[in-house]
Amino acid sequence: MSVRKQRDGTWLCECYPHGRQGKRVRKKFATKGEATAFERFTLREAEDKPWLGTADDKRRLSDLIELWYHYHGKNIKTGKLYLKILNNMCRQMGNPIAAKCKAKDYTEYRANRTNILMGDGRSVAAETQNLELTLLKAVFNELIRIKEWPLPNPFAEVKKIRSDERELTFLSHEEIRTLLDYVATQNNAEDMTNTKGKRNRTVPISPELYDAIHKPGNGPLFSVNYFPVYMRLRKCFPELPKGQATHVLRHTFASHFMMNGGNILVLQRILGHRDIKQTMVYSHFSPDHLQDAVTKNPLNYL
Repeated sequence: MSVRKQRDGTWLCECYPHGRQGKRVRKKFATKGEATAFERFTLREAEDKPWLGTADDKRRLSDLIELWYHYHGKNIKTGKLYLKILNNMCRQMGNPIAAKCKAKDYTEYRANRTNILMGDGRSVAAETQNLELTLLKAVFNELIRIKEWPLPNPFAEVKKIRSDERELTFLSHEEIRTLLDYVATQNNAEDMTNTKGKRNRTVPISPELYDAIHKPGNGPLFSVNYFPVYMRLRKCFPELPKGQATHVLRHTFASHFMMNGGNILVLQRILGHRDIKQTMVYSHFSPDHLQDAVTKNPLNYL
């Protein structure tokens, strides 16, 4: 924050009228109102004198990534993971001066990355590269939004790689039974808090399921240690596709929900999807999927 309270009770105004690389202005005041007024005056004075120009912005891409994390990234669940991905991209791109970044800088990086083979011989997945592009765009978009970056987003026009739609894997009824020993619940409902989307959800379960999986005591449904659960699933179901280990439980519920005639909007709420398009990947499991193409055809009403 450019205006903040000090330990001695005074208010400090600290701002950069000509950007982070320009001259810093610092001044203390007795009240917050005075400090805020001084900030507005200083910034307005700089804007009213365009002939003075502004210093060239020498910040590098790593500086912007650091700013993004400071103002936004650290406040999201996956912030540390995204920071790691961004820093890795930045190193491989040579940490260019941000003001000189062009779309070609990223497309060349992506072209080289497409040819890289992973440890198992697979190339870097299109989904992974699309995530990297999304994050890189988000850094500039967020800094532009909070007025920490004065130039356009250099990667705004870069398009994602089109990828084949991946078939989601789910467990059969018999396979589901093998996992019930890992479930514990209370009060005939499954409470999910501190979720990725930062929204709490409660999903009801039937009395029969409650009786089948109930164990005395309280506690989470699963251990917070991901690896043992992952290894158990791999041992029971070695044919699971890569990237769909523990997530297969979510796919299983959603797939059976739709096969049993569930409502896609209800499923959206259960899964916590913000966008119905995320939930639509399960729509084809509905017994009535695409039947409206026949029943709602205008030729049937002639």
